Amino acid sequence: MTKTAARRDAPAIAARPLPAPPPVGGRGRRLLQDQLQAYGFLLGGLVCFALFSWYPAIRAVVIAFQKYTPGSPPEWVGTANFTRVLHDPEFAAAWRNTLTFTLLALLIGFAIPFVLALVLNELRHAKAFFRVVVYLPVMIPPVVSALLWKWFYDPGAGLANEALRLLHLPTSTWSNGTDTALVSLVIVATWANLGGTVLIYLAALQSIPGELYEAAELDGANLLQRVRHVTIPQTRFVILMLMLLQIIATMQVFTEPFVITGGGPENATVTVLYLIYKYAFLYNDFGGACALSVMLLVLLGAFSAVYLRLTRSEGDA
Repeated sequence: MTKTAARRDAPAIAARPLPAPPPVGGRGRRLLQDQLQAYGFLLGGLVCFALFSWYPAIRAVVIAFQKYTPGSPPEWVGTANFTRVLHDPEFAAAWRNTLTFTLLALLIGFAIPFVLALVLNELRHAKAFFRVVVYLPVMIPPVVSALLWKWFYDPGAGLANEALRLLHLPTSTWSNGTDTALVSLVIVATWANLGGTVLIYLAALQSIPGELYEAAELDGANLLQRVRHVTIPQTRFVILMLMLLQIIATMQVFTEPFVITGGGPENATVTVLYLIYKYAFLYNDFGGACALSVMLLVLLGAFSAVYLRLTRSEGDA
């Protein structure tokens, strides 16, 4: 084709119409359909949360200010339920036991998982086996675990005292003694929840760059110095988060006192959650139970706010 013919055909090519863009309305309808489909999948979860979480929580707050007896119309009594609960002799004992349980759980159940994670992280062989062994108690149902420990703590034929007799050591009353019952329950709770905490610590330890340990070794740091100056600073966020979560969880302890000790002996293991159970299902006082629940909700809400604030700050950083 000559240059003259090409110039003659150029206007015809330029005048050829371009393909029309897709209609905006169709694209908008597709986006709307996608959003409706996504919200449709979320609807089931939202309904479950509304029926089984949000509604009971709101209802409990309302009942806390009412005299509520099943089969009778509720009567508004203001803060009378809170006043009655505060003057209950078991109230102080329940909070004292709960706070003591939380403190002991931090002292016993917070350091042991960290040490086990350090040991598992240093293993060179059979890592998977020991991880399964450590995590195995988590897979046992809590009630079954509590029943096993109840038999283990039996002062007569229990395995704990039998082991002490074989070692020619003095036996203990374990969960049947006023001085040892709460510590015994802390041991049960620590053993039952050990595996998940160890695996979280282990994941945090394995994310620490190896160059930091190599530099510490070149500087002559021993094992304890490496843990103090490298491991703990590098995992401080995980340690703090697990500490807050453990405080929130241990302040809601119920299964161990309910199954093993029944709140005894002499109210030595009555916790706040167990006292709520007694108000609701033994005393038939749902107003008092909800009032006590609201108090616990406020306290745990404060810890949850701190947890959310710290996680948000770490995410922004």
